[in-house]
Amino acid sequence: MGQSASTAAAVSSCRESKNHSNRSKIKSTALISPMLAEESAGCRGIFDGVSDYISDLPDECLACIFQSLGSGDRKRCSLVCRRWLRIEGQSRHRLSLDAQKELRPMIPSLFSRFDAVTKLALKCGRRSESIGDEGLVLISLRCRNLRRLKLRACRELTDTGMAAFAKNCKGLKKLSCGSCTFGAKGMNAVLENCSSLEELSVKRLRGITDVAAAEPIGPGIAALSLKTICLKELYNGVCFGPLIIGAKNLRTLKLFRCSGDWDKLFPIITDRVPGVVEIHLERLQVSDVGLAAISNCLDLEILHLVKTPECTNVGLVSIAERCKLLRKLHIDGWKANRIGDEGLVAIAKSCSNLQELVLIGVNPTKVSLQMLASSCLNLERLALCGSDTVGDAEISCIATKCIALKKLCIKSCPVNDNGLEALVAGCPNLVKVKVKKCRGVTPEGADWLRASRPLLAVNLDTGEPEHQDASASDGGVQDNGVEFPPMAAPVTATNNVASSSSGTGRSTSFKSSHAVDMLHWKLREPDVNPIHK
Repeated sequence: MGQSASTAAAVSSCRESKNHSNRSKIKSTALISPMLAEESAGCRGIFDGVSDYISDLPDECLACIFQSLGSGDRKRCSLVCRRWLRIEGQSRHRLSLDAQKELRPMIPSLFSRFDAVTKLALKCGRRSESIGDEGLVLISLRCRNLRRLKLRACRELTDTGMAAFAKNCKGLKKLSCGSCTFGAKGMNAVLENCSSLEELSVKRLRGITDVAAAEPIGPGIAALSLKTICLKELYNGVCFGPLIIGAKNLRTLKLFRCSGDWDKLFPIITDRVPGVVEIHLERLQVSDVGLAAISNCLDLEILHLVKTPECTNVGLVSIAERCKLLRKLHIDGWKANRIGDEGLVAIAKSCSNLQELVLIGVNPTKVSLQMLASSCLNLERLALCGSDTVGDAEISCIATKCIALKKLCIKSCPVNDNGLEALVAGCPNLVKVKVKKCRGVTPEGADWLRASRPLLAVNLDTGEPEHQDASASDGGVQDNGVEFPPMAAPVTATNNVASSSSGTGRSTSFKSSHAVDMLHWKLREPDVNPIHK
């Protein structure tokens, strides 16, 4: 009994000590901020006989927890108490807003709560009126630390608004704008003020129209820091020539459906900017002359040629002879039959580091495929789409020679079950096979391959053939190519105006939807520059 009494007294003393400690914490907090003290006192309590230890966590720890949650869970957490509401808002770094004109009066309250935003997306619907210069300037005044900005269909923004924004957000590192109406003056204002700009993506900039009167864009002080330039669907894309030429540290250049004679510009670009490692060209006015100039980029590792019918074996041979570090090659020949065995054999002879090869509308034969398989010992990903010459013999050659191959995609080729049978004993490192719209391949053949190699993922789609279209989607890659991990979609917020993400998601730049939707080729390589937290 005496022992029990002493134990009870000890427990009572411990509780009093703990309560005194909690009261001391609240009191000390009150010395800093009465509101914080009220928040702490309101959150602390006992639920079902269990103490609320979460209330003792520092704000920084709670913020880390919130950042590991999805957007929906974060919003629900913000409703728990005023302290959680404050911490959740202050720990958000990414925000996506419906940029209709009704957003303007909400900007002060929104950015009072989300005062640590560094990545902002402003998107407006096609039939809605977007915010104007006043709203953008107000945002720039409240987001001085903004690092990444995405503008979509903000048609009310003008050169004046972009110039004011650029002066207020000089630390901007990434700008992506699409279907906006400001022009060269607004773009030049950004380039003249944002000295840390590393990535620039421009799509359908409607303020640039008249070819003759177009004001040159760039280079500006941003040219020295730019590493990635992506231009899509620009009526006069060559007006960005001064910017590209002045970007001495440029690593990635992507050009999709941009009018202008690029054969004249590429020799100057590659002479001034020889360190480019990745080039994407789609539906561009470029020929073997341009490819010969690109071959001066001796560090080139990734090349995409999509629907450039003036490019032939001659240009591909010049690339192969000088760009010996090439790792990834995507070619959509557009059924022009101007690139074939000659160019591919040259690639096989000179580019032994090739890891990924995508051929669409190109007709390789056993000659070039055998050379590629024998010389490119690191070839891990191969896609053959819409090739009239790829049959069972070619697949057997691949199965026998491509020892390192891990992923194989075959679409709309005259292959049958005999071709699949060759894969039973071949390609020992193969982990995934996708076959689509190959009439000769039956479900029984695919089942037999699965049974013979239980660890091999076999995907068969016997859909009827359809018209092939390898044009660029919003993601900026060919529709009939190879699929890369898609960008994370923005998360919708609790109202129609604002949406946000926790800052842990990644977004990417590549999408596709034809043969590409057949196979996730990427083995988690850091080739794409996603938006990090």
